[in-house]
Amino acid sequence: MAEAIQPTNLFSSKKRTNPDDSNRDEDNFVAKKPATKPSWEDPASALANARHEFGEHGGVNMSIEASATFTVMEPETLSRMFAGELGPDRDFFIYSRHFNPTVLNLGRQMAALEGTEAAYCTASGMSAISSVLLQLVSSGDHVVASQTLYGGTHALLTHFLPRSSNITTSFVDIRDLEQTKAAIVEGRTKVLYFESMSNPTLTVANIPELCRIAHDKGVTVVVDNTFAPMVVSPARLGADVVVHSISKYISGGADIIAGAVCGPASFVNSLMDLHQGALMLLGPTMNAKVAFELSERIPHLGLRVKEHCHRALVYAQRMKKMGLKVIYPGLEDHPDHHLLKSISNKEYGYGGMLCLDMETEARANKLMNLLQNQTQFGLMAVSLGYYETLMSCSGSSTSSEMNQDEKALAGISPGLVRMSIGYSGTLEQRWGQFEKALSRLQDSSLFSKN
Repeated sequence: MAEAIQPTNLFSSKKRTNPDDSNRDEDNFVAKKPATKPSWEDPASALANARHEFGEHGGVNMSIEASATFTVMEPETLSRMFAGELGPDRDFFIYSRHFNPTVLNLGRQMAALEGTEAAYCTASGMSAISSVLLQLVSSGDHVVASQTLYGGTHALLTHFLPRSSNITTSFVDIRDLEQTKAAIVEGRTKVLYFESMSNPTLTVANIPELCRIAHDKGVTVVVDNTFAPMVVSPARLGADVVVHSISKYISGGADIIAGAVCGPASFVNSLMDLHQGALMLLGPTMNAKVAFELSERIPHLGLRVKEHCHRALVYAQRMKKMGLKVIYPGLEDHPDHHLLKSISNKEYGYGGMLCLDMETEARANKLMNLLQNQTQFGLMAVSLGYYETLMSCSGSSTSSEMNQDEKALAGISPGLVRMSIGYSGTLEQRWGQFEKALSRLQDSSLFSKN
């Protein structure tokens, strides 16, 4: 398990002009602190305790380091940097595809959020996922993964990695712990991969038990926590590496594409190794200006997540009372409700996503059309975590990479409408818009199954 490390210095320091002005012999690029006993800490508290980076001239916000390359004071310093003797932990930078000060600070915030020793950010969620897998798994190795995953991740594991890298994957129902255990091939399986809350069916992973099974067999656990930032902290439950598409809730504005890798400092450093690091050599570099934008949004992530989750719960409860087939882990009849309650961080809720199963794609499309174009409840669009409600029919959009059999195994019906519940407008205003659209749908011939 990646241990939660408390920073010893909350504020930034000036760059050292002399590489020998410290007696530290740390040879890692991301500074490692002395190991401490793992302890639970509320994500919002952890963020508040993280080092605050001031601007170059004392500004309350950090400066943007937009440089692609960095100078040194003595020529010998360059060779020491390339040899790994000097690095960003001592404020020495080579090139922004390697480490960038602004992106590194965002990484510190992500590490605090997830309770990991270190983190670094990438150009997209998929680049974070693919880089992690390529760092951990080699040709001929094997992955065990949940059968319910984001369509892009499923395609990466099903099609791209077998073709490009001779890496194979066995997909399992992660609720079935015995099946998961049996799928691990000793000596070949390197990674157990799953989502904390699955896209789109909202299956909740039993992270502590899955980690125990994997670790007993020497397998690394990688968890995608895109659907549940603040709500669930996988690293604190035993996960080795946590990945994010921070384009979603963490950004909150549907205007940025970005990803993150959170885990032990040794692993983050390996991703940036000059000879074998997947992030360094494949180059999914985050722009420093994007990192600055994201760093300004993380402090109010907890407030946003609480409102997303609150509205999702209220809507799910009301939809259920109306007799709709609603999937939401905050409902007591959801099969994973008690599990989520036992592993989640208190006071953040049960997630901001819910699904309505309209059974057929035609009914799903009709409902979404009414909700967007007649009552203005939300927008027909993929992605999630936006302040407006976003809706999509998963089977024909974000899970379209899966074939019919794979969708059936994953529990994705043709009429499954995934909703990312927003917080704009008042709750009652938006609920009234939903009721109006549903009433019009019920009046139409499409609502009848016959």
